[in-house]
Formats: sequence, C-alpha cells, structure tokens
Amino acid sequence: MDHLTELENRSIFIIREAYSRFRDIAMLWSVGKDSTTLLWLCRKAFFGRIPFPVIHIDTTYKFPEMYRFRDEYAKKWGLDLIIGRNEGQVAAGMGPSKGAKLDCCNELKTNALKQTIARRGFKALLLGIRRDEHGIRAKERVFSPRDVDFKWNYEDQPAELWDQFKSTTEEDNHFRIHPILHMTELDIWEYIKRENIPVTELYFSKEGKRYRSIGCAPCCGPVESQASSVDEIIEELKTTKTSERAGRAQDKEDAYTMQKLRSLGYM
Repeated sequence: MDHLTELENRSIFIIREAYSRFRDIAMLWSVGKDSTTLLWLCRKAFFGRIPFPVIHIDTTYKFPEMYRFRDEYAKKWGLDLIIGRNEGQVAAGMGPSKGAKLDCCNELKTNALKQTIARRGFKALLLGIRRDEHGIRAKERVFSPRDVDFKWNYEDQPAELWDQFKSTTEEDNHFRIHPILHMTELDIWEYIKRENIPVTELYFSKEGKRYRSIGCAPCCGPVESQASSVDEIIEELKTTKTSERAGRAQDKEDAYTMQKLRSLGYM
C-alpha cells in the first residue's frame, strides 16, 4: 500500500468511527485546501453522499472566490450546507479593523459556531486541521473534547493508543474530531493531485504571488511564489523555507494568539 493510500485509509476509518459514535455530527468547511480535502474524504467514506450537515462559518469577510467556490460545490456535491453567522456582531460592525484580531476571531468565528451548535444540538464536529500547520495544533488529539464553554484544556488531553479514541464526555460538552491530523501540507497537495480535488484559485500564483493559507480577506496576505499549478506547488513545498501561515495576521499580532484562540474554542 502506498503512502497516500495509507493516509486516506486512516482518515476514512476515523470519519466512519466518528459517525458510528455520534449521529448528531457535522463537518466544518472553511473552503480551504485542508477542509475541502476532508470534505472529499467524507464523500469517499460514504460513497459520494455525506450523511450529515456541512457547516460554513461565515464572517462576511471571506474572499469572493471562496464564496463562489462554496456555492458551486455545495450544489454540485449535494451538501446539506449550514451557513453560520454571529448576526448580532455582524450587524454591530465587528470586523478585523475593530479592536484586536483575537476579539474579531472570537466573535465572528468561535461564537458564531457556538450559536450554530446551540441551535442544532451537535455533539461532534469533524475539522480539517493538521499537526504540522501550527505548534498549538500539534497538541491536539484525534478525538478532542470541548467543555460547555467551548474551552479546550490543551494541558490535559486524553491518551490515544492505536485506534482507541475517547468518545464520552459531560452532557453539555462536544467533541472535535480531526481525521487529517496526521497529514502534512505536502501530503495534502499530493493527495489533491492524485484525486484531482478541486480547490479555489487563490492557491495558484498570479503576478508572482499566491495564498498558502486562506481565511478572511483582510487578515490574509499572499506569499512570493511562481507556483501556478498543483505540480508546481508540490515542487515548491519540497524546498521552501517560508512557513505555511506566514500570511495570516492573527499569527503575527501576538506570539500566543493562536493558543488563546484555540483554548477558547477557535477552529
């Protein structure tokens, strides 16, 4: 069995295991390369038709290309798409230019997700995060409990031996489940190439720049790159010294911003 097939099998096992344990489950889709790869894996796990809702947390500040991609493929793949917004904060004008990035992310992402879970009663969420993307994410488990306030105790994570995952928690808590935690950025792009997975055009170079990590438009910047195809991105990743999240504003504002956000329930 080749490397990518081993990674795929492990991810599909985790997805099916999560669905067998939690029927009140949904998947978070940011429309980035990782969550779109997870979406593809979920489709493969259930033979083309995902049996649970897919949530897009909409801050209203995403790139236009992301909204177009989301709407096109939600329709093409027959997704039960839930668009979650913190309508009160959106109406109040919350945004990247209003206060610290921590406050904006917490209100428009974390609290928007809290409201969506409260409305629908989800007990588990599938997320497309990877250990190699950021140091704080390296502390995650595959099945990761969150308390009633969405807080994540990164200093006290359950042990995971082989494929034995913790899936019981307090009544009001929920689980974050990470089926691609074991993949790297290079694995993702090689899998995208093998499977011919569509991704938004933002990842491909235009005029010598491209995005490696995407989110809200005001908080993301492109990096210098000539990679305008999946093959060229793969070759670039084999030699680049630039970090994946070099263009993300919340990573630069404070050395511990991501850790603070993750502990408060950020995706």
